[in-house]
Amino acid sequence: MPELDDTLSLLLEGYGWLPNLRRRTPGGVVRTRLMGRRVVGLCGPEAARFFYDEDHLRRDTALPEMVMSTLTGHGAVHTLDGADHRLRKAMFTSLMTGQGVAALTGHTMAAWDEAVASWADGRQVVLFDEVAKVLTRGVCRWTGVPLDDTGVEDAAGDLLAMVDGFATAGPRHWRARAARGRREAWLAALVRDVRRGALPVPEGSVADVVAHHRDPGGELLDPRVAAVELLNVIRPTVAVTWYVTFAAHALHRWPEHRTPLRGSDGEGSFAEMFAQEVRRFYPFAPFVGGRAVRDLSWRGEPIGAGSLVLLDIYGQNHDPLLWKKPYAFDPQRFDGRRIGDFDLIPQGGGDPRTGHRCPGEPITVALLQALAVRLARLDYHVPDQDLGIPLRRIPARPASGFVLTLTRPAGN
Repeated sequence: MPELDDTLSLLLEGYGWLPNLRRRTPGGVVRTRLMGRRVVGLCGPEAARFFYDEDHLRRDTALPEMVMSTLTGHGAVHTLDGADHRLRKAMFTSLMTGQGVAALTGHTMAAWDEAVASWADGRQVVLFDEVAKVLTRGVCRWTGVPLDDTGVEDAAGDLLAMVDGFATAGPRHWRARAARGRREAWLAALVRDVRRGALPVPEGSVADVVAHHRDPGGELLDPRVAAVELLNVIRPTVAVTWYVTFAAHALHRWPEHRTPLRGSDGEGSFAEMFAQEVRRFYPFAPFVGGRAVRDLSWRGEPIGAGSLVLLDIYGQNHDPLLWKKPYAFDPQRFDGRRIGDFDLIPQGGGDPRTGHRCPGEPITVALLQALAVRLARLDYHVPDQDLGIPLRRIPARPASGFVLTLTRPAGN
């Protein structure tokens, strides 16, 4: 009997769609259709290991056009496999070293301090919007992409729109497409200027490395593809806005974490545990997909060649077999716990140097950790507002954007 198309259910249930299907399916292996395509849904660390094996699945034909035209960009590293993917991925990992992450964090903390100083007049601010501007300033300074103060708000708005509209067919999606078009054109012009020497950028900066990167054939990337990859550093950094806003939400709901967070910093600290729990507990990516390269079998279940295989990220990050009391917010669960490559997967699984795990994950953790500490050190008032996080909306976020008012100047 052919599977029914479940696209409408996905739109109605959001993050709960795939976990709900798995709970109703014997063995937990989902078979359905999305937009007419055969789909198999999997979950768990072993499923993640299976999913990220390039002998099983490929990503180059799996990403829907609507995702490439909003979130990742056409020709991006996400769409490559094999040697092409490894070479392009090496470019990213060469930039995201410990020194690079520290430099980006430093630029971002300086931008945060500038922003907080401007909030001291007692006005209400929407944290989601303000953090986006902070991250935009910080990442552009780090990458070597020139952006003056007058352009920050528009750039931040476009970068948010690309993330906010990737999983919907409505107005948010069309705003995301328009935003990507503007920002790709902006950065493609920058790449051309860098290559002809009209725009000096720091040697070894992200802008410099991407502009001069060559593909396996020795050719420079097309300026538009180079712009896509520049955006694939800048846009995910600004997407940390979601996690920082979730961190504020967690501190508001569970204020007992504020004191240990205030005095915490560094690897293995409470701040790192808090950041990891924010990434596990709160919803961001619901799932990722790959296409079966041949007829496969997962635990005796056949997966036909060409099937779209979905890995349930939200479900895995809330799996009671993997996480004790998964719907409790508990940073201490990470105290002394080694996180396996296929356990905590909000940004993908596996080895980021060779696989499809996001190479910017250390950036996400470092920025979230540093900004969560600064939030905990702020004295602010949270007025009545809608802090609900509807799971039908992808990507989810607090409905109000988290409004706050400083009660006295920060002592960061």
